[in-house]
Amino acid sequence: MPGAVFLRGDRVSLHTIEEEDLGLLNENVNDPRVRRPLTNASATTMAETEAFYENVVCDDDGVNLLICVHDGDDAVDGDAKRGDGDPVPVGDVALFDVDERTRSAEIAIAVHPEYWSNGYGTAASRLLVAYAFDERNLHRLQARVMATNDASRRIWETLGFTHEGRVREDQFDGGEYRDTHYFGLLEREWRAREG
Repeated sequence: MPGAVFLRGDRVSLHTIEEEDLGLLNENVNDPRVRRPLTNASATTMAETEAFYENVVCDDDGVNLLICVHDGDDAVDGDAKRGDGDPVPVGDVALFDVDERTRSAEIAIAVHPEYWSNGYGTAASRLLVAYAFDERNLHRLQARVMATNDASRRIWETLGFTHEGRVREDQFDGGEYRDTHYFGLLEREWRAREG
């Protein structure tokens, strides 16, 4: 069961991650459709997921949240409905590598394939970007995208991130080397867009 609501939007809410959610996170990161296009994910044992929870999720430096939709929402398919209005976890989003001196951080997202193409990733990312600039007083956000991950690229472009460059052939996926693209967003650019 997801923890307390941290941020609430029209389409999704972001909840604290509890120990009971680790099975879902472990399943998601081990799904090749999710893991392979991420730029820093490897197959993970449950013990490693538990260590991640203890060392990263419970740490005060970053923010790791569970993306949830609610039972009864039209976009939630019948398999996920529980009949009681409980939040249904569909993935996770994180703000990490927070540098207080430069007021910068990186943002990343992973949505379970069952919930792709519903806009949940964009909605969750929008909430976390707003939080980063409004509440954490950050100046700059960065996102990394493997060249083959068009869905992730679209999220960042939709939110106003600018393509800032690429690192050639620094990822190995499916027997081939792939480029990583870097996207960035400044606070003033966000404010101008979201006005």
